[in-house]
Amino acid sequence: MDKFRRGMLVALAALPLVQGAQAQGVGLSGAYVAYGLNPDGSAYQGDVTIIHAGQSVAMTWRIGNDTYRGEGTLEGRVLSVNWGDGQPVIYVVMPNGALHGTWADGTALEKLVPD
Repeated sequence: MDKFRRGMLVALAALPLVQGAQAQGVGLSGAYVAYGLNPDGSAYQGDVTIIHAGQSVAMTWRIGNDTYRGEGTLEGRVLSVNWGDGQPVIYVVMPNGALHGTWADGTALEKLVPD
């Protein structure tokens, strides 16, 4: 039992290192199609460009005639982007490369699909 516990402790201690390595391997730079729901429930669609370097991310959204810009940080699979609103957009990077997110304090949704 002691060997099992010791093995589990070593595995748990190494987990952050493995997760960090996986996060560094994620490359988000590129073009995406955005599908979203505004806080009032209305749908929108547009284009998003992401530039990813290290843990830093710069994003440009083109939704209709409007352009929005933001900067954020990728930690593991979670991307937090400040874009000029009081609350950031929070995305989770999915295994297929899509990003699923929420904004407006959780009252709006957005999905980014690689283009």
